[in-house]
Amino acid sequence: MKTTDKIIQLLKLHGPLTAKTLAEELALTTMGVRQHLQALEEAGDVDIEDRVEGRGRPTRYWGLTEQSRTHFADRHGELTVQLLDSVKMIFGDRGLDQLIDYREQSALLQYSAAMLGVTDIPTRLAILAQLRSDEGYMATMEQVDGVYFLLENHCPICAAATHCLNFCRSELQLFQQLFADIAVVSREEHIVEGARRCAYRILPLDQ
Repeated sequence: MKTTDKIIQLLKLHGPLTAKTLAEELALTTMGVRQHLQALEEAGDVDIEDRVEGRGRPTRYWGLTEQSRTHFADRHGELTVQLLDSVKMIFGDRGLDQLIDYREQSALLQYSAAMLGVTDIPTRLAILAQLRSDEGYMATMEQVDGVYFLLENHCPICAAATHCLNFCRSELQLFQQLFADIAVVSREEHIVEGARRCAYRILPLDQ
């Protein structure tokens, strides 16, 4: 993988980063990383943000632009949208809802089978993050003060989800069902609404 591709992957996973942080992650010099960042900026894949962090000069962060999404798979978004329109035209809104419900139930069976016998949040969440990453969502998990988060840094079905928000509703319901016995799940950040990622909060029931 080229260095520029690695930089794009890191920015996708972690959000805006400094050249120094990227250099440490890639085991390169800061100057070398800056050269790659400048090339990405000229190509329109990254932009810069100077942040004031205490005293002294602002710290420069590099983040991905909308154009950078072309580097990530979108599962043939245009075709997907055309198919959704066809389903709606032939079968109506009810038919489209049935299609989305079927997708949700199929995923529920698959994910539940992978989590069979797992009763704690961290292990169940780790399994879910891996399953979602395998599907292209670049998913990770975090824990902050006893609260867990599923972070999806890419949406491979973004075109379909933007065209029909019921896909997003369905995925939230899916996660809620998977953790219903041990936690409450809510969506905190949403790519379709302009966020960098989708973030789901998993709050243990005993809190």
